Amino acid sequence: MDTALPFRTAVKFTLLGIGLMSVVLYVLFQARYLIIGPQIVLTEGLGALHNERQVFLVGAAYNISRLWLNDRPIYTDAEGNFKEALILENGYTIATLRAEDRYGRITTVTKPFVYAPMNFY
Repeated sequence: MDTALPFRTAVKFTLLGIGLMSVVLYVLFQARYLIIGPQIVLTEGLGALHNERQVFLVGAAYNISRLWLNDRPIYTDAEGNFKEALILENGYTIATLRAEDRYGRITTVTKPFVYAPMNFY
């Protein structure tokens, strides 16, 4: 008894399998931002020690609906870039960037700063 599949049936199953695999990979590719959640990237590598009172936090936020700097809302441009001034207090200051996506997932980036003026009076 011959149990082999006819050639046409084997080709149909192979093409169907490739098609289904392509659809699954396409759906996963399109859902990648939904899967990874909100992201915050600081583009300028600011050091911890500063002798100027004002520093600028520059970066980009992706897949977000809201963005805060120390619980104060800040806004991005159309590409997700932001540039926000931060006034340092004497001594140690912590800047906390927090982003939330439309599903309620939160990402937080914390950056410490130390303000040490050049001369003390």
